[in-house]
Amino acid sequence: MDSALLTQPKQRFTEAVKFLPVGFVVLIIFILHYIYMHFHALPRYPDSTVEIVIFNVVTLLLVTCYVMCILVHPGTVPDKEEDISWQIVAQDLRDPPLDVSVANPQEWKRSGDRRQCKWCAKYKPDRCHHCRVCRTCILKMDHHCPWIYNCVGFRNHKYFFLLLVYSMAACHFITWTMLESVMASIDTTMPFASMFAILFGETLAAFLGILVTVFLGFHIYLTMKGMTTIEFCEKTKTKDGKGSRSPYDRGIAGNIRSVLGDNPLFWCLPMSPPSGRGLYYTEEDARLGRDLEGNRGLSKRKQRSSKQQGRQQRDSRQNYGTPEDVSGPILLSSGPLSGEDFGRSNGYGAADLELLNKRRTQDCGSLCP
Repeated sequence: MDSALLTQPKQRFTEAVKFLPVGFVVLIIFILHYIYMHFHALPRYPDSTVEIVIFNVVTLLLVTCYVMCILVHPGTVPDKEEDISWQIVAQDLRDPPLDVSVANPQEWKRSGDRRQCKWCAKYKPDRCHHCRVCRTCILKMDHHCPWIYNCVGFRNHKYFFLLLVYSMAACHFITWTMLESVMASIDTTMPFASMFAILFGETLAAFLGILVTVFLGFHIYLTMKGMTTIEFCEKTKTKDGKGSRSPYDRGIAGNIRSVLGDNPLFWCLPMSPPSGRGLYYTEEDARLGRDLEGNRGLSKRKQRSSKQQGRQQRDSRQNYGTPEDVSGPILLSSGPLSGEDFGRSNGYGAADLELLNKRRTQDCGSLCP
């Protein structure tokens, strides 16, 4: 591909052929909705009132999330009019100074320089990648999805995640509630067109339900680990073969908030996306999220620490005696402990003095005279 074309920001929705996958998805949604309502739900009305309400609410949420995935831009690096610090200027090809109080990058080039995009002529924030299809850098890029004619990134990740949730719910709802109609379609009195439509809808819904369930399970795993699809594919392996922990892992609660938003009341609704600009992912934020997630185990750790300190104090008293007896003479003494007067005054015998001198030498090492 010509590099001159890649350096120019691409206008969205300019290639009609890219809408073919979108049209295919819309057609599937329409077919499943029509088959379920026309051949299953409406013929059983009013007994199927609850099914009709639930199915149409889920379908409405699904369509809303799908439209939002297409229309909402995933986010990109600010232009020079908004924030000039991300621009690579000709007179300063080296890295400009970073405000470490604001930005604490986790990702650097192998040379130690800041990551930069040669196509956009901008510095890359953490988790940002250049999409050759969209011809721009995408913030917190997960992947480019042709089914939505858009990238999945920081600003539309929630809508994509909920799209998978509602798609799985709708497919499973169709599959399990339409079994009654499938059994009835075996009756020879039912017209062939109706029987074919019911069996086709049931098969299509079951097949898509399995695929979407597996795909949703994978994205739930990524969300719990605080990773994107790109980061999962690029993550390095440690020497023992176990996967390394993501530097952006904020704990389960923090990772969910980073995708579904700060308010749990709106997690299941296509509104209230995560706050922030998607430019910074500081280590302090990650530690804060992990601390909030680990509060349940804090008391247990304190109890274990208290028990360990108690055991250490008991061992110390057994080896040295009580602190009141030995702290003064032993710590302030500049030489080995000796003398019958010290032994009689403190209640130690010759063997005790020899043991104390040996322990004192081990504790202070080369600092002992």
